[in-house]
Amino acid sequence: MKSTLNWYQAIAECTRQGEPYVLVTILAVAGSTPREPASKMVVTAKSCFDTIGGGKLEFQIIEQARQRLAEKQFGQTLAEFTLGSQMGQCCGGRISVLLEARPGCDAHLVLFGAGHVAHALVRILGDLPWRITWVDARADCFPPVTAEMVHAHLTQDPVGEAPVLCRDAHALILTHDHQLDFELCRVLLRTAGVRSIGVIGSQTKAERFRHRLLDFGHARSEIDRIRCPLGRRDVPGKQPMEVAVDIAAELLRLNTAPASQAMPQRGMSPQALTTLRHLIPTTADHPPSKPVHDTDRSAQ
Repeated sequence: MKSTLNWYQAIAECTRQGEPYVLVTILAVAGSTPREPASKMVVTAKSCFDTIGGGKLEFQIIEQARQRLAEKQFGQTLAEFTLGSQMGQCCGGRISVLLEARPGCDAHLVLFGAGHVAHALVRILGDLPWRITWVDARADCFPPVTAEMVHAHLTQDPVGEAPVLCRDAHALILTHDHQLDFELCRVLLRTAGVRSIGVIGSQTKAERFRHRLLDFGHARSEIDRIRCPLGRRDVPGKQPMEVAVDIAAELLRLNTAPASQAMPQRGMSPQALTTLRHLIPTTADHPPSKPVHDTDRSAQ
């Protein structure tokens, strides 16, 4: 990303690219400070956008933000700083900031095959926060332009590259070659860290694959990891976009953690909210003053 982006442009880019970031906002100041309340900056693991005043203050806040990203401490937290001699800034004021750490996109799909259903599926997932590695041996099967989150990967050896490509990713096999589908299933069942395996096809294809995989020595529990046919059986339609919508819904369910029955406190703690209440006065604390008319100014 370009370091010249301002904070809201940087948020838009981080969202499009699925990159984690921390939004830093000055909530309150006292005394002399380099920036005023509502000033913002965005911090990522490698870049910073906009500024809350520079100097050692900003350096410390960047360090805190990146530590939260490294430890995946996503959420909101308050921090306060005094701009004294220890900070290396002689302003002498105090500053309170809010750090909002946002996770990036951890949904990664490796899509084998660039046929009609794959094209329709990429059109859907390209507008969602998914990173897609789209694999095929035929360069002319990829569209000339893809969404920013889609990476076309041209290879003559998809089976050999599959273990590396699919580590910590969902694998979806939609190729035009049933034997290639089968070989991909075999290698992915032996690959650690694959989050899920899906294969397009009929119930007949699924049963044939199952028997062949058993013959090759794969355990039934391993084979049960493969989803084939894909999607819900009660959803009608065989048009590429209809099939793609069904597959996309299934992928979204796979990548969404089940909601727990308990609903614990989320966001900032009650103590932090109390602190925030004192930092930012409301209109009830300071009701708006009456407007001063031109006649009143002339009389002052």
